[in-house]
Order: sequence, then C-alpha cells, then structure tokens
Amino acid sequence: MYQAQQTYLENEILQADPLELVRILYRAALEAVGKARGHVRNNEIRERSRQITKASEIINELTLSVNRERGGEIAANLVELYDYMQRLLVEANFHQTEAQLVEMEALLSTLLEAWENCVPVPPPAVAASGAMMPVSLSC
Repeated sequence: MYQAQQTYLENEILQADPLELVRILYRAALEAVGKARGHVRNNEIRERSRQITKASEIINELTLSVNRERGGEIAANLVELYDYMQRLLVEANFHQTEAQLVEMEALLSTLLEAWENCVPVPPPAVAASGAMMPVSLSC
C-alpha cells in the first residue's frame, strides 16, 4: 500500500506544473503541521520533531522558489512570511506547544486557498499561437 502511494505521489509531482507543485507543497506542509500537533498532544517528542522538520524543509523549498526579481514587493512579503513561519516552527519545537502550530496551519491554509484560486494566464500572442511560453498568474 505504501509503495503504491509513493509511486502515485512521485508521478503527481513529476507531471505537475509549477503552480500545482506549490499547491502540493502547501498541502504537504499542512499535513506535517497537523501531524505535529497530534504528536504534541500525545507527548511524542521524536515524531513531533520529525514532522516539524518536514514542514520546515517544505517552507525552505518554497522560500527558495520565490522569484525575487520578478515578484517585486509581493515576493519580498512572501519571503518575510516564510521566515516568520520558520520561526513559528522553531518555537513550537522548542517549547513543545501547539499554539504556534495552530497559527502555522491558519497561515498555510490561507496561502493554499490563494494559490488554489490562481490560474495560469498565457500572454495574448502565446495563447493565439498555442506555443509553450512562460505565463503569468491571475489570482
């Protein structure tokens, strides 16, 4: 069963466009944070730490994927938000409390909702020709 899930996830990632990859990362981070909350409640230190580390690694990947040159102020704000989220994870792990994880879930849910409402919009000339070119987003 686990192998089938891994294969499905690998195929989903390999076939995803950049927009869908961001959505996948947000969902995975939300899942890790949710599991970490459960581990905090059950006083399962190793598992909690493992899930928080997983969420932190995902946020790091999201941070590295931000195009700061093209994104302007929005990109800068997003990087600052990711930095804040990393600090929440560190605090949650250090203090072994759930409050920071609850805030983290709220932030991730809001971001995921925004990204789920984004649709790729090809430039007019590209749309007419059907050529493969970079696209912008309409959110």
